[in-house]
Amino acid sequence: MNEKPYLSVVIPAYNEEENIPLLYEKLKRVLDELGKGYEVIFIDDGSEDKTFQILRNIAQKDGKIKVIRFRRNYGQTAAMYAGFEHARGEVIVTIDADLQNDPEDIPVLLTKIEEGYDIVSGWRKERKDPFLSRRLPSRVANWIISKVTGVKLHDYGCTLKAYRADIAKRYRLYGDMHRFLPALAKRFGAKVTEIPVRHHPRLYGKSKYGIGRTVRVILDIFLVKFLNEYITKPLYVFGGIGFLLLTAGVLIELYLTLLKLFTGADIGGRPLLILGVLLILTGVQLLSTGIIAELIIRTYYESRGEKPYVIEEKINLEE
Repeated sequence: MNEKPYLSVVIPAYNEEENIPLLYEKLKRVLDELGKGYEVIFIDDGSEDKTFQILRNIAQKDGKIKVIRFRRNYGQTAAMYAGFEHARGEVIVTIDADLQNDPEDIPVLLTKIEEGYDIVSGWRKERKDPFLSRRLPSRVANWIISKVTGVKLHDYGCTLKAYRADIAKRYRLYGDMHRFLPALAKRFGAKVTEIPVRHHPRLYGKSKYGIGRTVRVILDIFLVKFLNEYITKPLYVFGGIGFLLLTAGVLIELYLTLLKLFTGADIGGRPLLILGVLLILTGVQLLSTGIIAELIIRTYYESRGEKPYVIEEKINLEE
């Protein structure tokens, strides 16, 4: 087996045939100048153009280039996960394949890692994307994420990040959860910082992101909050809400019962009666859900660790 490198660069790529050769040349120049051992792992996320053929040719000439090819398009999070799983470096840097992130910012990220940080996140301070469809939704999402998680970053969506390997490899990533790693790492006391990085307009190919992605991101925020605060105690969430509803329902029905006994009032047609019954049933259901969730969490921690992707081919990667 080759000597373990200091740095692993993980790059998801989907239909980036025009950008890959330029990115490789820039990366090679920057990484060679670092004077440290490195590897670059490209994940071809089911590209339909010549991306994989180009990556294969590069990898055949340069042993530091590793390539993973997915059978189909699984998405950026699955690609990141595969890259993290196969990375051998002490530090892992992620970067987009579209040339909008600048490889020349990598040494700055590594400097901050060497200062003692566990995650260094890039901040596209002068972002070169459309305002209404990209920048505005991103600002709203970043503000919400920062408020909910307590990890304040200007730009959760920037792919250019540096991680200590033990942090990056700690999580099984699903959905769009790769962008939330800084927030998830808070649970383990990780030191997170953010630095401004360059951002360039896209020259070739089409953006894979749209405004619809913002909705998915906002939904994932609730999952991150749950994973950070209640992953080991789901009964506190479901059971707490269920107990409040159950108590309210019981009090309503008790009031109506006393009203009937002492005044003889007709309570059968009162909407309050139906509301009380509904609250009791909902409370019982939530309490039951909390207990089931507790059992599922225990199973989760003992699960087999099945991957959310299928690899078709590997190049220059040791088993």
